[in-house]
Amino acid sequence: MSRLQKAASILAGFVLLLLAWQLISWIGGYNESLFPPPLKVWQAFVELVQDGTLFADIKISMYRFVVGYLMAVAAGILLGLLIGRISLLWAVLDPIVQVLRPVAPIAWSPFIVLWFNLGTASAIVMIFIAGFYPMLLTTVAAARKVDQAYLQVAHNFELKQRRIITKVVIPSIFPQITHGLRLALGMSWIFLVSGEMVGAQSGLGFLIEDGRNLLRLDYVFVAIATIGVIGMLLDQLIQLFERWVDKQWGR
Repeated sequence: MSRLQKAASILAGFVLLLLAWQLISWIGGYNESLFPPPLKVWQAFVELVQDGTLFADIKISMYRFVVGYLMAVAAGILLGLLIGRISLLWAVLDPIVQVLRPVAPIAWSPFIVLWFNLGTASAIVMIFIAGFYPMLLTTVAAARKVDQAYLQVAHNFELKQRRIITKVVIPSIFPQITHGLRLALGMSWIFLVSGEMVGAQSGLGFLIEDGRNLLRLDYVFVAIATIGVIGMLLDQLIQLFERWVDKQWGR
């Protein structure tokens, strides 16, 4: 599929979504304040853009996301490399990780708010938790599958452990790590909203909460649409990076 065809398909999908949305609004006869139609949401979007609220919320949300996501990536890769290369250590930690991993970050919110107070720090911690486990498990799985022939050659040259990791392990597993980056990004972006709804007084998640409290569901729809579009763009960017890495590594 050419780029033009792909763009046309995306546009057609959005047009169909808007038409279905408008038809549901007409046929259902819902009150516009409870189920705002596309035009009312567009007017709310223009209002939020003109008064600067939307851009301010996007800015603070992106800051929280980038900080939390990068912290999760760094911690996940470093710990994954460490425990992935030490079988006994992973055997001990694996059950702990498997117990903690299914717990949604939002479940930790009472403790997070108590320890970090309401605000940016709480949201960043929740984003970090969401992205950490996918990155950790992807790195551990990749580190445990390094070709033994590479390691044997490194040992034959009497390379120290630090150089084995930097010169052999990381280059051989980096393509797999990039796939973990995408998983971590998706989870971190999803729980950005939860973090801001629980522990923040600004951002796109807070805009949803504030819109609900004010019965301005058109604001809620604007925030939801903005979150969806930014999430799609971030996913496209990480896919481009994945393809670039695969191409550089000859995959």
